[in-house]
Parts: sequence; structure tokens; C-alpha cells
Amino acid sequence: MMTSLQQNLQTMVKVFRRECHRVLESQRTTICGADEMLMVLQLSMAEINKEENGEFTVLLSNLLVTWQHLMKDKLHLLHETSDAPENYNAIRKMYNSFLKSSNIVDLIDVYEMYDTLKTERDCEELLTPVQLLEFLAGNSDSCNVADVVIPPVPATPSNRQSQKHSKLPTVVICAYLKLLVNSKNDLAVAHVLNIPDRGLGRGAFTDLKHAARNTQTSLFLAATSFIRAIQLGGKGYAPSETDPLRKHLKGLSDFVHFTDNLEELLGEIPDPSFAGSRIMSTIKARLLKGRSSEDPLCAAAEETVQELRLRIKNIIHSQKEATNASTIGVSPARPKCYAINHSTAYGGRETVKVLLHLLDEEATSPPSRNKADLLYGDEGDMAEAGVSCILTLFRSPEPSTGSSPKSLRYRVLEHEGKTTPKAKGNPIRSQFACTYRDDPLVNKKTAAVPKS
Repeated sequence: MMTSLQQNLQTMVKVFRRECHRVLESQRTTICGADEMLMVLQLSMAEINKEENGEFTVLLSNLLVTWQHLMKDKLHLLHETSDAPENYNAIRKMYNSFLKSSNIVDLIDVYEMYDTLKTERDCEELLTPVQLLEFLAGNSDSCNVADVVIPPVPATPSNRQSQKHSKLPTVVICAYLKLLVNSKNDLAVAHVLNIPDRGLGRGAFTDLKHAARNTQTSLFLAATSFIRAIQLGGKGYAPSETDPLRKHLKGLSDFVHFTDNLEELLGEIPDPSFAGSRIMSTIKARLLKGRSSEDPLCAAAEETVQELRLRIKNIIHSQKEATNASTIGVSPARPKCYAINHSTAYGGRETVKVLLHLLDEEATSPPSRNKADLLYGDEGDMAEAGVSCILTLFRSPEPSTGSSPKSLRYRVLEHEGKTTPKAKGNPIRSQFACTYRDDPLVNKKTAAVPKS
């Protein structure tokens, strides 16, 4: 069920996708919806907090306050007396930098560009700034509709796990699709680098993040460059033996080879509907590998793939109708089969367009109501479901000391300069005092006894 506000938002996004070549360097720029905007802001605030205080973290209350201020600032709805959150300018700069480096624009950017991109056949104004603010904040009717269709079931551990399983296939499939059409999307890499399990946890992600930062490339390009260098071999090409990524060679190879297979399907199958179906089926098969048919994730994945296939067919149908309407009275163009090097010039282009439209629709989905579960969640439950907490993933793990953590009491005593805990009160002692002849407590009592 979709409200008129969400329909207008999708219409605005379609105009952006149709005309974005006029203002953007890349036509494969992807759009991040409300939830991803909040994730990027969370990472930006955590990075600034690390620079200021040394801790890569952010409180949910501070995040939500900054989120409201950021939306109003970008939509020019701030009052003159509004006070900016601490370090807001640095956070805004970091937020914009993350989007730019990942070749992403947010929904507010799309809204700002609509006035420039619209043509005579498009509406003058589809949304007001206040309406878009209400939608992104989760206060519009479209967000409340999503809550109505869900029956009010009490929140139990099994229900929460079921919800995670139902969301996981959509998150994973869409993240892989984003990576196919936009290899610079670091947020998409974070979602799927270790799904399915490749042994690429926080340590591997941190090493990959450092490699990307050192070479000033995206996470995906850092991974593919490393694997390609290994494949080429030779002293002049192979990475150093001390390269941190060598520890994760097996997992990174699996990740790169799997994305290579998806790109082959994208380029070799000319029919966008069939290509999209094959790509999603391949992702689903890897996601469910080793799981029993009774696993709730299997049913959720199958339902998700069927829904996305139907949406792709609808997109292709609407594109054909729009093309036919715009070419009435125009002489037919030369058939593509006569184009020079047709297989390489056109392979995958139509499928990429369809996938971009599908991802654009997904970006206009209403935001999640439970921000704490979206941004932090329970790490144990999320790991079991296969979803990583993005903040935890981007936070560099503490270096291992090779020993188990010390107890809280030991750390308190160590801080006070007393590394050896002492028992309270007088200890129970044997009647044979000679056993404790070197004990200062016994010697003290012995000295106190008068000689007869």
C-alpha cells in the first residue's frame, strides 16, 4: 500500500534518473533512502567523535538530534535562533564526503536537483520541504501505513528473530545489486562482505578499510585490486608478503569471484528480466547454502526474490510504455544488431537501467520506526541472522594482547596501585602457629604475648 506522498517521491526520483546525466559525472550514481542517510550520519558523527575524544561511537540521543538538524538545514527549514549541535560543521562535511566518495546522493539532494532537471512535461512541485522532512523523519502517513498492516504481535525473541530473517534477504540482495551498478558504494560492501560467511569479520574489514584509505580508492576496488595482483603473480605485481590482506586471501577471493560471476550474468544475458532473475537467484542460492529447507530464512528469501522479480517486470513494462509514447511519429532508429561491436557496447546496459530503477524504488521506502534496532541492534542476534552492525564493523577492533580480559575488580585494584587483592577480615588459621612462622601477622601476635 502506497500513499500519494510516496508516489510523488517516486515520480521525483524517476525524473532525476531520467535527467541526471545533465548534472552528474556518473549515471550509475545510487540514491540512499532515509535509513541509509541515518547510517551515514552515524558513521560521520562517530568518526568526528574519534578525532575529538578517541572513541568511535555516538549516543543515539545525540544522533537523533543531529539528524533533525541536518534534515532541516539541507531543506532550509532552520529557524534563525536554532542552535547547531556540537561539531556540526565537521559532521556535515564528513557526511558529504562519505556520499561523494561512495558515488551516492541522498533524497534531499534529489529534491534539490529536481527544479533544475524537470522539463515542461513534469510537475512544477511534487513535494514541499515540510512534506519531505515529515517523510524522512518517519512522521508521515506512509510510515504509519507500514505499521498498520503489521499485526500487533507481542515482541518476543522468536518474533524479533523472524523479523530479522524477513529483512535480511532484501538487505543482502539490494546491497549486491548496488555493488553491481556502483562499485564505489562502501556501505553496500559493508553489508555483504561477509554474507555468506567468508571469515571476513571486523579485523578483515578494518584491514580492507586501511588499504582503501592508503590507496584512496573504494573498499571494493581495494579488494579486487589485491586479488587481481595475486592472480597476475610475479615479483613485480604480487603484494608484499607482509600485506595485512594476505591473512584474508581466501575470503576476499571468494567475495571477488562471486561478484565477478554476478557481473558476467549482467553482461552476458541481454534480456533484463531474465538477467535480473538469474542474478537474484544466484545471490539467494549463496545466501541459503548449507541451510535446511525448514529454515525460516529460506521462505523469506524466496518471497523476497519473487517480489523483486515482479517489480522488475513492472519496471520493464512501464519503460516500454514510456518509450512507445515518446517515439510516436518518429522514424525508427537503426537496429542495434547492426551496431559495431554490439555485444560489448550494449551488454548489460539495459539491465543496469532496470536495476537502478529498482534500487530507486527501494530508496523511497518509508524509514524504519525502531532506530535503535536499525543502528545498533543486539550484536549477538544480528550475527546469528547474518547482519552486521555497521557502526561495529567500521570501528577498528582493539589490538589483541594474547590474554583473556582481566576482571573488573583486578582492574580497579590495579588502578589504585594494589595489584594483589587482599581478603577482608582475619583469615582462618591452623592451630599450629609454626606453619605461619614467616607470616608477619603471626609474628606480630607472638611478639605481643608477654614472657612468663
